[in-house]
Amino acid sequence: MDKRFWGAIAVIAVIFIGIVVVNNRNGSSSGNAALATEHYTGKNSQNVTLVEYGDYQCPVCASYYPVVKAIETKYADEIRFQFRNFPIQQLHANAVAGARAAEAADKQGKFWEMHDKLYQNQDPSGQQGWVVSSNPLDQYFTGYATDLKLNIDQFKKDYASEAINDIINADQAAGKKLGVSGTPTFFLEGKQIELKDLTDESTGRPSEQKFSQFIDKAIKEKGGTSKVDPNQPATTENTGTGATPAEPAPAAGQ
Repeated sequence: MDKRFWGAIAVIAVIFIGIVVVNNRNGSSSGNAALATEHYTGKNSQNVTLVEYGDYQCPVCASYYPVVKAIETKYADEIRFQFRNFPIQQLHANAVAGARAAEAADKQGKFWEMHDKLYQNQDPSGQQGWVVSSNPLDQYFTGYATDLKLNIDQFKKDYASEAINDIINADQAAGKKLGVSGTPTFFLEGKQIELKDLTDESTGRPSEQKFSQFIDKAIKEKGGTSKVDPNQPATTENTGTGATPAEPAPAAGQ
């Protein structure tokens, strides 16, 4: 009986050790998971960061794109701008493909150049171009990559890689932790700015002046000097479609 008892204990010990080993391996695998991206532009002398969670196929994101570019130029020395992926595939069939193209270009040091091409060639009406292509990689993205003088074979390999997919998923996970539920979503110094506060009341379009007011205030709070008086009335500017409420995020697990 004693032999049977100690035999049972031995079996239980073996099972327990096996579980620990498996868990440790799983923990090691999760430790190698991709981190959210760190795509920045700007010298950031005032230590102020503006972050956008965006979707390359989102027409509202496209309407904000020229204003954000203007802000990047205007505050190139003072702040840094960060972009993170938040493709909403339920609404935009090629949104993930666009994010893949940008991240694949990043592997060759051309993230921002591809980021710009995707928005500059996006049809906000969703009727033509890469946003409706059944094969955007071969029909459009390789052409953009050629323009950027990328190694096309490497670009295609990276585009299709699991590593790129993991990077995009990591960005989305980071966004969801912050409460991102649609695109575009902007954070200035970690605080979300509602789209309605970034649009011109008379036109409903994105406003460079409104962005400037928020940024100037953040710079002043850091002890810096703003470029524009934040009390100055906003002006009407920008082209593109009018701002609309943020689109719903994809359901969990999709």
